[in-house]
Amino acid sequence: MLMGSKSHKEISGIDFLVDSRGRRKAVLIDLEKHGPLWDDLYDACVAQQRRNEPRESLAAVKKLLQSPARRRAVR
Repeated sequence: MLMGSKSHKEISGIDFLVDSRGRRKAVLIDLEKHGPLWDDLYDACVAQQRRNEPRESLAAVKKLLQSPARRRAVR
């Protein structure tokens, strides 16, 4: 069932999919109105998924960027 939020202040362009008990299960975001909000949410999700990946120091990244590009042979 798709419905606007009844217990919280409604925001235009944001609707919730709720189960039979009224618990929110998903959200529908109007990207024409809230495109930047989606971008921020997506970036936060990607960062959360990558939180345990190894990190590079700033110095290592700068060194990598300053080194000449190495080309691979094209097959």
